[in-house]
Amino acid sequence: MKNKSNEKSQVSRRSFLGTAAAAAAGFTILPSYVVAGLGHKAPSDKLNLVGIGVGGMGFANLKNLESENIIGLCDVDWKYAKRVFDYFPKAEKFKDWREMYDKLGKSIDGVVIATADHTHAITAAHAMTMGKHVYLQKPLTHTVYESRLLTKLAAKHNVATSMGNQGSSGEGVNLTTEWIANGEIGEITKVEAFTDRPIWPQGLNTPEVGHWVPDTLDWDLFVGPAKMRPYNEVYHPWNWRGWWDYGTGALGDMACHILHPVFVGLELGYPTKAQGNSTLLLQDCAPTAQSVKLTFPARTPKKKMKIKLPEVEVFWYDGGIKQMLPEGWPAGKNPNDAGGGVIFHGTKDKLICGCYGVNPWLLSGRVPNAPKFRRRIETSHEMDWVRACKESPENRVATASDFSEAGPFNEMVVMGVLAVRLQNLNKELEWNGEKMEFTNLKDDETIRTVIKDGFKIHDGHPTFDKTWTDPVPAKEFAAELIKHTYRAPWSLPDMPA
Repeated sequence: MKNKSNEKSQVSRRSFLGTAAAAAAGFTILPSYVVAGLGHKAPSDKLNLVGIGVGGMGFANLKNLESENIIGLCDVDWKYAKRVFDYFPKAEKFKDWREMYDKLGKSIDGVVIATADHTHAITAAHAMTMGKHVYLQKPLTHTVYESRLLTKLAAKHNVATSMGNQGSSGEGVNLTTEWIANGEIGEITKVEAFTDRPIWPQGLNTPEVGHWVPDTLDWDLFVGPAKMRPYNEVYHPWNWRGWWDYGTGALGDMACHILHPVFVGLELGYPTKAQGNSTLLLQDCAPTAQSVKLTFPARTPKKKMKIKLPEVEVFWYDGGIKQMLPEGWPAGKNPNDAGGGVIFHGTKDKLICGCYGVNPWLLSGRVPNAPKFRRRIETSHEMDWVRACKESPENRVATASDFSEAGPFNEMVVMGVLAVRLQNLNKELEWNGEKMEFTNLKDDETIRTVIKDGFKIHDGHPTFDKTWTDPVPAKEFAAELIKHTYRAPWSLPDMPA
């Protein structure tokens, strides 16, 4: 395996560490318009934006932002990113985001991030400590701790933020939320949701051999804060979503789209209980199919609510599994709408919507006429973030998926991942959201996970000879999933008080 680290990148890392230390000491690098004393930009002015992780969804985001100045593009794989470099020929190209922050920092107004999940938090957190606005793809982060950190950093530094769950800016989420608030289906104690993902390989044994690293890829930078392992083409590009070190599986990928109307419509906070199960659970790769149950306590409704908000159980299914259809379901109607679906079970009726909250409807066939109280977004999800970036902090209208909401919501999403990865404890997990810890793990509990399934066919008979990890303390294992230990020299800023 080739090591792409060179003297230039080492200089960049030292330079970035110096910049980060200065920011921590209070010498924050501010956007050019703040340095100039304006405090905000006129709507007609253009932002200076940079992209990190541009070869995939980042390209779509940047094309929706091409009315602004795209001044920098960063990707660890220059073959994968070539079409983006060609599309924005004036933008300076980088492989290491730290080098880009060092070189362009004083000119940058906002950062658009669409890297693999495990590097979302580190790229976004350091951008915010430099006073940069952040548009960050879903899932917001890889862990609960990282979500909490980004939520607090966004508030501390008064920057405009948005998670890339574009359905949050759509009419479906608006209507679903307003119908629930108006009591159209009564009180809700159960929600079921599913996605038709994954559409990438999952349930795979860890490769036993590495491949030669392509000349265009910096594998060390791709791995970033995760543990180093030999490069294999099964990890990159795109297929990283199915590997625990880099992605969060089908749940992490799609729940930020599908469960958003559930989170906002039911005014959810931290769950108190979590339970997961799946097809064969492997140490390194997400399972082919999984289901999760999250329990949320009764909440005090906000003033727009005409109903009580009792304890509610939220069920999730993926990998081809979906909920049973309720009585009265229209025969032949596919519950999969744009990649998944949600059923809100109310005491008076049932509300159904698709992925991104699209096309909400009631099982009774009645069409509600509820008061409209959510802000309607006439531009794209990305351009609404641009609007927020140009507004002064004291007058800013938050985006539809501002980190103040997206952070707690993403904690719900990755809690589902935790429930699946801890399923071998064979118990319902009890969660203290404020402290970010499970409360019913015992000191003497241990957990093991399958490393490889050892599947063979011998004399016509299928056999498994599973290889397991050694037992590890359950508390220690869970703590590492809640807050990762980063590989040196990578680190996050401190958690604000």
